[in-house]
Amino acid sequence: HAAQAAPFVMKLSPLAHQTSAHADAVWSVAWCPTGDEDGGDLLLTGSVDESVKSWRATAEGLEMVHDYQGHTLGVVSLAVASNGLVASSALDSFVRVWDLKTHETRCVIECPAAENWAVAFEPTKDDAAPTLLALAGGVSGAVKLYSVADGDDLGACVATMPLPRATGGGDGGKGAAGGGSSRFAHSIAFSPDGRRVVCGAMDGTVAVFDVPSRKLLHTLEGHAMPVRGVCFSVDSKTAFTACDDGYVHAYDVETRSLTQSFPGHDAWALSVAASPCGRAVVSCGADGTVKLWDLTQGLGVGGKMAQSVSDVSDATWGACFKPGTGD
Repeated sequence: HAAQAAPFVMKLSPLAHQTSAHADAVWSVAWCPTGDEDGGDLLLTGSVDESVKSWRATAEGLEMVHDYQGHTLGVVSLAVASNGLVASSALDSFVRVWDLKTHETRCVIECPAAENWAVAFEPTKDDAAPTLLALAGGVSGAVKLYSVADGDDLGACVATMPLPRATGGGDGGKGAAGGGSSRFAHSIAFSPDGRRVVCGAMDGTVAVFDVPSRKLLHTLEGHAMPVRGVCFSVDSKTAFTACDDGYVHAYDVETRSLTQSFPGHDAWALSVAASPCGRAVVSCGADGTVKLWDLTQGLGVGGKMAQSVSDVSDATWGACFKPGTGD
């Protein structure tokens, strides 16, 4: 007899809520494991008010631990490494890399105007320090890799991986000035095994790069609007995308095939995250909802929505799973 899959029991439940956490909209969120015995992992939030704050969930709500300042315009993306290193990318054209425990700035990366958007650290094992930070390079139309390892190259760009040139459009398909892509690189993620980077662009392009060779592998078809969120499954085999068309897509990274399509958002899908257990993904959107999607039923054209929740009247910009959870 064939074994039956375990029933899907994951559910989104309120844990903590904080009103007026920032003076302006929160565009990015991330969890950071602290290694504390009490399990007090920190939630980080990046805001248009130019700050990054760390929070600890308590029975009374969210307790602010630290308010990191330094940016002069809104923070658009956060990345956290397992060793407590944090990167924040902002509209001031700077990426700031700092230590969550000491609050000391490790390096500051200055980018040309509009050439920094989402950031992601390369994954490491056993809380080792990462050596690379990937950046979705905005109007540069490229993914850029920066060194975050100690040494003379700290903060230096060590590789540039252009998105494929756009076809058609006002530039005749020749790409941006200097021979690059005319596409806006918006979202980015490393695969958990560190071998791949996926980047989503404003024209719907989803590009997969090989990290060791620094080369474009292929693109994933299915979107024609801005792809604002990307992530990988825990086994690195599937890439998920969140798009302004309201869909979340799942792709087989090696075969390039669209394996699952999740309809349901009534407006832009803004962020997507895969559970550490591999049984679900969560997405959020401009419709103010957070949606939980069941991956246990196998891959097919229509994804199964397990739950949809909303306690806000405005857009929900970011969603993420706490590390080591999602069972």
